[in-house]
Amino acid sequence: MNKMLDSIPSLPIADWIETLMDWLTENFASMFSFIQKTGKNSMESFTDLLLYIPPIVFILIVAIIAFFATKKKFGLAVFSVVGLLFIYNQGLWKELMNTVTLVVFSSIFAILIGIPIGILMSKSRVAENIIKPILDFMQTMPGFVYLIPAVAFFGIGVVPGVFASVIFALPPTVRFTNLGIRQVPKELEEAADSYGSTGWQKLFKLELPLAKSTIMAGINQTVLLSLSMVVIASMIGAPGLGRDVLSALQRAQVGNGFVAGISLVIFAIIIDRLTQSLNKKKY
Repeated sequence: MNKMLDSIPSLPIADWIETLMDWLTENFASMFSFIQKTGKNSMESFTDLLLYIPPIVFILIVAIIAFFATKKKFGLAVFSVVGLLFIYNQGLWKELMNTVTLVVFSSIFAILIGIPIGILMSKSRVAENIIKPILDFMQTMPGFVYLIPAVAFFGIGVVPGVFASVIFALPPTVRFTNLGIRQVPKELEEAADSYGSTGWQKLFKLELPLAKSTIMAGINQTVLLSLSMVVIASMIGAPGLGRDVLSALQRAQVGNGFVAGISLVIFAIIIDRLTQSLNKKKY
């Protein structure tokens, strides 16, 4: 049996993928170059804008947003002030702003791509059957693998980091959008149809508002997954706190790695609580 299996020639899948990547990089080099330059300039400008804001002003703005987002409770606001002051005190403010840029751009692109795909899946069983296995593939593939095409297309830097982060963080928004719209009661959809609502009217005035809490839960997961890619993206030159963690790992600097890691945790908690508070019902 083993001899029979050994006699079967192996499929040159790796060669096929290499050929495909070579074809893409050769034929779309100008497009990738344009995206790389435009994305780099945009993200550097956004980071410069964040750095232009005095740290104490930035911290106060975050605290005020946290205070009102949590219905005028002081817990998250105080934590935000203490946590961000700690990051500033450790000399990691610039790295934090680079991380904010990476997370903001990755999350925005993932949400803009994910919600329409989720809507498509909710409206078409065929699309759902096609897209679901792709999402399974994207969620089970190790995050490091996404760095390979990112570097092949865009070189090293923040743009390939955002590219890899978008792919890694996209599935939750798609899945939760699909789930939220499918959970809209059929009675309400039938009532909308009986009043002559068009498909677009029903989507924007009925389905999306009722699915908001579910979609926001998916967005929350997408933002956190984008943040989780910070350290991995630093391996291909993406700036931010992840680079400090990677540097500490390479040099076995436990203290520096711990401080950078704690800074990431603080930022993650603030982002998580803010996005969760936006999803709470107002009474």
